[in-house]
Amino acid sequence: MIDLDKIRELIELMKEHDLSEVDLADGKERVSLKRGGAAGTPVMTAVAPAPMIAAPPAAVPVAAPPAEDDGLVAISSPMVGTYYAKPDPDADPFITVGAEITEETTVCIIEAMKVFNEIKAETAGTVERILVENEAPVEYGQPLILVRPPA
Repeated sequence: MIDLDKIRELIELMKEHDLSEVDLADGKERVSLKRGGAAGTPVMTAVAPAPMIAAPPAAVPVAAPPAEDDGLVAISSPMVGTYYAKPDPDADPFITVGAEITEETTVCIIEAMKVFNEIKAETAGTVERILVENEAPVEYGQPLILVRPPA
């Protein structure tokens, strides 16, 4: 059964982040929303069982890091949401420039649909640059942090 409260949350996120289309699958449910109806109101266009194997979302084109960043590894956003550099407003950031990290180091939180997702580095090395400001909206595939791998 479709949860109408979740649909309303999706619509609000679409408005808040000026998204024109959202297509999500969860288990056997699939929801596709597109803005562009009367007065730009999101309209549910399809609700159907999700396929057994869902394809990953298409990568959003993002600017490549500058050439001076050759040899650095980018930690990219695995989802659309809001980037948080610290676990709560009064805490220290998860990482800072110059910090040594491992594959299991939590580097940030990305909030999507009121769910706070801890993002792991999945690479080891030294943090060279943090490309996103705290509380900034991020896109799927957007580089967040640049890491220099160990020699």
